[in-house]
Amino acid sequence: QVQLVESGGGLVQSGGSLKLACAASGITSTIRPMSWYRQAPGKSRELVATIDRSSTRNYADFVKGRFMVFRDNARKTVYLQMYNLTPEDTAVYYCNSLETWGQGTRVTVSS
Repeated sequence: QVQLVESGGGLVQSGGSLKLACAASGITSTIRPMSWYRQAPGKSRELVATIDRSSTRNYADFVKGRFMVFRDNARKTVYLQMYNLTPEDTAVYYCNSLETWGQGTRVTVSS
């Protein structure tokens, strides 16, 4: 059974950085489509970034140039490096791979 566990969320000031991690278990490799989503209070869940089997990356327009998704296959972990955070980035961030979701990690950006 595939499981995804996110970590790395927290409270950061506007302009700061955070690095989220998504550790996968129950799979032989993270060379599969992996995505980060987020859900802000009162809003729908939205796609933030994806990395596919060939490591092609795609980003939502609102994070381009500020966020970077990458993976460490040896650790079966996918990361979301976030720079220049703003209060609008405040949300619970979720890791997704195909039909599996993590429990989320909360990111709060103070102004």
